[in-house]
Amino acid sequence: MSELLAVLDFGSQYTQVIARRIRENHVYSKIYRYDTPVEVLQQDGVKAIILSGGPASVLSENAPLPDPKIFELNVPILGICYGLQLMGKLLGGVVENSTEREYGYGMLQRSQQSQIFNGLPETFKVWNSHGDRLVEMPPGFESIAVTENSPYAAIENRARKFFALQFHPEVVHTQHGKEIIGNYLKKVCGFRGDWVMSNYIESSIEQIREQVGDSKVILGLSGGVDSSVAAALIHRAIGDQLNCVFVDNGVLRKGEREAVESIFKDNFHMNLTTIDASEEFLSALADVEDPETKRKLIGNIFVEVFERTISQFGDAEFLAQGTLYPDIIESVPIDGNPAALIKSHHNVGGLPERMKLKLLEPLSELFKDEVRALGEELGLSKEMVWRQPFPGPGLAVRVMGDITREKLDILRNADVILIEEMRKANYYYKVWQSFCVFLPVRTVGVMGDERTYDYVIAIRCVESQDAMTADWAHLPYELLRTVSSRIINEVKHVNRVVYDISSKPPSTIEWE
Repeated sequence: MSELLAVLDFGSQYTQVIARRIRENHVYSKIYRYDTPVEVLQQDGVKAIILSGGPASVLSENAPLPDPKIFELNVPILGICYGLQLMGKLLGGVVENSTEREYGYGMLQRSQQSQIFNGLPETFKVWNSHGDRLVEMPPGFESIAVTENSPYAAIENRARKFFALQFHPEVVHTQHGKEIIGNYLKKVCGFRGDWVMSNYIESSIEQIREQVGDSKVILGLSGGVDSSVAAALIHRAIGDQLNCVFVDNGVLRKGEREAVESIFKDNFHMNLTTIDASEEFLSALADVEDPETKRKLIGNIFVEVFERTISQFGDAEFLAQGTLYPDIIESVPIDGNPAALIKSHHNVGGLPERMKLKLLEPLSELFKDEVRALGEELGLSKEMVWRQPFPGPGLAVRVMGDITREKLDILRNADVILIEEMRKANYYYKVWQSFCVFLPVRTVGVMGDERTYDYVIAIRCVESQDAMTADWAHLPYELLRTVSSRIINEVKHVNRVVYDISSKPPSTIEWE
């Protein structure tokens, strides 16, 4: 990457949002630990730095601090909230505990012309979240904006291209926050803003080839977005050196196995080994009702089946996974201080340790929507790239209570109808998730002139941005009527359909 901005993470809940805002301006950003040595940043070719916010106090004895040599790199630096207090203290200013924590909205008043506020109004609302405050600026700095509680809400050292903000420009609550970050990137740092997904493909292919060499790679292909995009990218880089393994666990959606084989084996001509382990999974799940027990059983059996299967690839050196950026960046307390812990979430149950395989995670610097964009660039269909999330344990957690083949078939047939009608009505891509749930209760109904005593299907459709919170989707009555009518008429042993209008919290998106 010719243009790289480093975000040093001091434990802020908004660190990933900062990285996202930068990429929205077509500049490549990467999150680093707060104490990353300058030598690493230089080696990576970092052209600018942002110091994130964080919950700690710079006045604390164990306050997390960056490598002080970052201020000698001769690159632009922007400090946000805790980042402002850090710059104030480390560069010769004075920081004190504020008598009142400034949290929530404030009104920013510009006091000086500055590149970072180029084209913005004289006053606008900003979002604050801090306890300490800067009371004396470091040498060479001047105040460029104030709020009701701070004469140094924004400061700059124009000569050194150092800027610091006491508020959070990255959150949606701050008016003109995107423009502020855009001005920093374009006006101050001089970034061209020409980073696009095709650049990522080119550089990733080079990195994959360099990392893998002539070795073989194994990838557990689930058919989900992440593993599918990872497979397409790795295959473009190393071709037949990639071996994909698809495990049919018996709790897949209708036609899932055939769709995966068609896309990756027939269309992309990948080496794909399909293992039908449905009997093994369903036998183990018989009479199991507890959701957590279901999940653990499925996870454990998958590891056993996957390990058994790939033993035939004895000369493989790498295990590929579709791990994403949000999976590996976590802010955790270390000795009471926030720090960024980088860890790999082994999506297949810790197999690398047991099998002595090296990990290959080509998506680990991307966010979910960027992975979707990458998939489109690689030629995956819209249906594959934009498909809704599907739980790892599959339909096992959408059949309430114990699992039988009959119940799974009922659920599959109902689910197909729901998805068909959601697509027809152009609602499938408008919601986060839409699926059916099998309820292990029977109700009385009348079909024709006969009394029935059959099962209930619940429909769950939710709107969400990140699955952390969700609200039930207000679907048109006619769409719900059509879905209900088709399920009751076309799916045997169902005589009632209900719609789940619970939000998260307190309910979860999945029922188990």
